[in-house]
Amino acid sequence: MSLTCRPVTPSTMDDLVELFGPNGASGGCWCMFWRLTRREWEANGNAGNRAALCELVDRGTAPGLLAYRDNAPVGWCSVAPRTDFGPLERSRKYPRLDDAPVWSVTCLYLKRPLRHQGIAAVLLDEAVRFAARNGARIVEGYPSTRGSEASYMGTVALFTGAGFRYAGGDPDRAPVYRRELTPGSPRAGAHVAARSTAGGSAGSR
Repeated sequence: MSLTCRPVTPSTMDDLVELFGPNGASGGCWCMFWRLTRREWEANGNAGNRAALCELVDRGTAPGLLAYRDNAPVGWCSVAPRTDFGPLERSRKYPRLDDAPVWSVTCLYLKRPLRHQGIAAVLLDEAVRFAARNGARIVEGYPSTRGSEASYMGTVALFTGAGFRYAGGDPDRAPVYRRELTPGSPRAGAHVAARSTAGGSAGSR
């Protein structure tokens, strides 16, 4: 199996809408949970959160990556500078470890029939490459330690399989994992082969 990963732009936004479906991935989230205040997110509902994501993309922000198999969208990864995620910046659960500029992976979404096929691992690798191409030197993840619960943020096994290491936070409830990058690494690439094992699962909220 091979996958192609592409940033979400106005030309690929319809593919993200197709992947998320009428429920907006889960409960009308549209992956705006970490971008809006809780009050805004709840007040928006399904339609409002979809509109907010579309507006973000129309303004020229690529909020993450889509994975394609046979030209069909099969997975999503939200990755951006941590400062783009207001609730994360204000989070007591995931406070900043230091003043270093970091990029954050906040969501991995695959439809249920497509899980455990290695797609999440490929998306995470490509998210690191995407961040590196845009100047990132540190990429953070906040994996769940509770099995499938909250696994939309990935699992510890998924992140360690991608070269991330525990960096801080509560290791049992809210660990922060980091991958530090050096100039020129990882190499950019848009077409990658899926691993034989997923290294963890990703789901929806």
